[in-house]
Amino acid sequence: MNVAAFSLAGPPPSEPIATAPHNLEAEQALLGAVLFDNAAYERLSDRLQGRHFYEPFHQRLFAAMEEYIRKGQLAEPIVLMERFRRDPAFEDLGGLRYLADLVDRAPPAANAADYARIVYDLALRREVLRISGEMAKSAVEDAETEARDQIEQAEQQLYTLAETGGSSTGFQSFADALQGAVEMTAEAFSRDGGLAGVSTGLIDLDQKLGGLHKSDLLILAGRPSMGKTALATNIAFHVARNYAWEPQPDGSRKTVNGGVVAFFSLEMSAEQLAMRLLADVSGVSSDRLRKGEIDQAEFARVRDAALEIQDSPFYIDATGGLSISKLTARARRLKRSVGLDLLVVDYLQLVTTGGDGSRANENRVQEVSQITMGLKSLAKELSVPVLALSQLSRQVESREDKRPQLSDLRESGSIEQDADAVMFVFREAYYKGRAEPREGSSEHLAWQEEMDQIRHVAEVIIGKQRHGPIGNVKLSFNDDTVRFGNLAREGRYDPH
Repeated sequence: MNVAAFSLAGPPPSEPIATAPHNLEAEQALLGAVLFDNAAYERLSDRLQGRHFYEPFHQRLFAAMEEYIRKGQLAEPIVLMERFRRDPAFEDLGGLRYLADLVDRAPPAANAADYARIVYDLALRREVLRISGEMAKSAVEDAETEARDQIEQAEQQLYTLAETGGSSTGFQSFADALQGAVEMTAEAFSRDGGLAGVSTGLIDLDQKLGGLHKSDLLILAGRPSMGKTALATNIAFHVARNYAWEPQPDGSRKTVNGGVVAFFSLEMSAEQLAMRLLADVSGVSSDRLRKGEIDQAEFARVRDAALEIQDSPFYIDATGGLSISKLTARARRLKRSVGLDLLVVDYLQLVTTGGDGSRANENRVQEVSQITMGLKSLAKELSVPVLALSQLSRQVESREDKRPQLSDLRESGSIEQDADAVMFVFREAYYKGRAEPREGSSEHLAWQEEMDQIRHVAEVIIGKQRHGPIGNVKLSFNDDTVRFGNLAREGRYDPH
């Protein structure tokens, strides 16, 4: 597009950088179009901000215009003159005369979006140059930081630049933070059930957590065979299966229900995970599926279930021994390519710090601390909830009461500190079933009655939650399909 250049009164831009890509004429044209017709602001992408302008005064001018327009007030030269009366750069450029010239030579308002794209693109180019310069300098001068870590840092900066138009968020005004909080509340109000986060599909758990919140690190812990992988899979697949989106003016997709899921399965293969989901959806026992002990009718149910769920946005990475840096890089790429609304890691203790052996002397607590800090940073960077599974120490088995608590977390210090919520999976029937009295005795009859009551019941114990109450949530559990569900009770029944 050919941008008609025009010159306005005033000296050259303050602190010019000869090599920095910029177009003052495009900035002036954009500012003039919005000053002439404030409605032109509505045609601009939400990505464009004052910091994307090259000339510092243009940055402040656009921010002021944006503030007035968003408040429903008129942004015009006389009003802005009062705002910048004591701004030295404003006086140097010509004061009110400069603003008047912007309006007099303004292009049609319909072209404002074209000039905005030029301003934004050049701002990104300047940031790319700055980041590449820092990368080159670091590669030459910083011998203490490993090359892999430098690559990870550069990738993070470039990802943030691509997503937000800035390499770092820096300070945020309280007004912007407040607007985000109000928008989150409005979204929760508009949803059925009033959830602020992504629904787990488990009514009572959603009620306690308010859903899975963006930027939160949630830990789901349990002893082996408690069903933590099954519960995480149930939640993740519910999110993927209910994914719905609506198109945005800039061509992007906005998730309105459910979401795109990334599942890092460091213990189970992708096929094993898919087998569990097939059992869940088809209602056929996963054990019989694995052994092939099914009849024709059951096979038809499995086939129909596979056709029903095959297009769900559920992405599995079953790479064993994955490092936190590789996990982070793959999550960023998925977010960029198809989107991302929930990230699951199964499980925490199988993630590595990615060293080449030089860090072998570090103890495991330090390594886990790096991993949990990395996952929390990733949750904030991608603005998605991260659900990480964790093993518990054996000290649970030595207690009479087997219900887990925060001190049972392996390498618990960093996990408990970094997590926004810590949950434990507990099934009393697992322990009670291993203490069966002699058959035919009176104790066995009482044991059998108790087992009948607890066999299909599980608990999620919320031991920590930054945003809400702690407590216990009871769920139903199906041994055959390894599925957790809502516990039927008076006035409400599990629809599944």
